[in-house]
Amino acid sequence: MNRLFREYVSLFLTAGLVVGLDQWTKWLVRVNLPFQGTWLPDELGWLSPYARIVHWYNSGAAFGMFQEAGSVFTVLAFLVIGAILYYYPRVESGDWPLRLAMGLQLGGALGNLVDRLMLGKVTDFISIGTFPVFNIADASISVGVVVLLFSVWLKEQGEKTPAGGDKEVTGLPADK
Repeated sequence: MNRLFREYVSLFLTAGLVVGLDQWTKWLVRVNLPFQGTWLPDELGWLSPYARIVHWYNSGAAFGMFQEAGSVFTVLAFLVIGAILYYYPRVESGDWPLRLAMGLQLGGALGNLVDRLMLGKVTDFISIGTFPVFNIADASISVGVVVLLFSVWLKEQGEKTPAGGDKEVTGLPADK
C-alpha cells in the first residue's frame, strides 16, 4: 500500500492542482458572469479584441469541437483516466516530463468530467482572439500533450547520440 501511494502521489498532486484551479475558476465565472456575458477590467480595455473572459458552455470536446457528443466524451474521459492510472506506475520514476504530462492530462480530463457529470456540459471562459473559448482543463490537456511530445523528442535525440557523446558520421563504429 505504501509503495502504491508513493507511485501515485505526484500524479494526484499535479492532477489535484489542475482540477482545483479549473473548478474554482469555472465557479467564479458561473457565479459572477451571466451566460454569454463578457468581462475585462476597464484598465485592460485595450485587450478586448484579443483577450477577455466570457461565460460559455460547451457540450462537445475541447475548444468547442463535436458539439452534442457530450456522452461520448464522458465515456472517453473515463477511458483516458483509466489508461493514465494504469500506465503511470509503469513510467520510469526519473522520467519526470512524461509523469508531468500524464498529471496535466489527468487533471484536465477530470476537470471537464466533473462539469459533464454535474452540469451536463463544460464551462468555458478564456477567449483569446478568434480562437475557440476554452478553460483551464483544456489548457492543461494541451500543455500535457506538448510536454509529452517534447519529452518523446528529447528521448529520441538522446538515443541518436552514443553514450560517449561522439556522433557517428559514417554509420561505422567510432573505433574503426
